[in-house]
Amino acid sequence: MFGLGAQELLIVLLIILVLFGGSKIPELMRSVGQGVSELKKGLDDGKNGKDS
Repeated sequence: MFGLGAQELLIVLLIILVLFGGSKIPELMRSVGQGVSELKKGLDDGKNGKDS
């Protein structure tokens, strides 16, 4: 996954935890998930030639 090992991922997760705090992480992940979902839907629409 992007050439990152387990130690690097752990460090990144700890930094995110410090920056956003424990209570904001579920909200942040939900927003990221919705963004990825919209991106996939847009890419599928582009491949199928649909115009929204």
